[in-house]
Amino acid sequence: MGELSGRTAVVTGGASGIGKACAVRLAAAGAQVVVLDRDGDGAVDVAAEIGGRAVAVDLSDLAAVDRLDLDADILVNNAGIQHVAPVQDFPPETFSLILRLMLDAPFRLARRCLPGMYARGWGRLVHISSVHGVIASPYKSAYVAAKHGLEGLSKVLALEGAEHGVTSNCVRPAYVRTPLVEGQVAAQAATHGIPEDAVLTQVMLAPAAIRRLIEPAEVAEAVAYLCGPHASFVTGAALTLDGGWTAH
Repeated sequence: MGELSGRTAVVTGGASGIGKACAVRLAAAGAQVVVLDRDGDGAVDVAAEIGGRAVAVDLSDLAAVDRLDLDADILVNNAGIQHVAPVQDFPPETFSLILRLMLDAPFRLARRCLPGMYARGWGRLVHISSVHGVIASPYKSAYVAAKHGLEGLSKVLALEGAEHGVTSNCVRPAYVRTPLVEGQVAAQAATHGIPEDAVLTQVMLAPAAIRRLIEPAEVAEAVAYLCGPHASFVTGAALTLDGGWTAH
């Protein structure tokens, strides 16, 4: 029996990347996992792999989020997108889209799950933040704003949930080997006017001491720790996996 046997976990953006790794890891710990993703087929594939359940939903559609029938012991807010452009060229509709998906939706999902968590006296909220939850980079105004907001939301949830046995924490990775990051390489190359093979070493990983991409499974291990019994006193915190980026 795993340490999360009998628990239900909801993972957003669970069809690929960090979300898939989290779904696989939590299922291995015994949780029954609900895989939420706008990629319905991908969610079905992951759910089939881990014996979970798939839900196809576009989390930027807040009305659709509010219609979800969710009751979970664990909520992993992971879904996200990126757009790279200077502020003066950043489409306002894209800015709003990113904040809906990466800040509004986590708030609404937590709001739906909290009553059940409070009633059971146990819950784990884990939010996939980023090194950009504490520092900024040029051309990422929406992403940085959303991640800063998510970390603030997590702290409020931690304070409110403590008396109910509910913890709320962030995992704060630097660049992870995911389709989202791979897509950024081309965008950064165009923005900075350098070849794609130079983007990682000269731009994206330049501030870090350990200059490699993080593997999704490494992030999933941090998530599993925060959901497990040894982290019952960890709340309102962020586990930083940034290769020394913020040590400067």
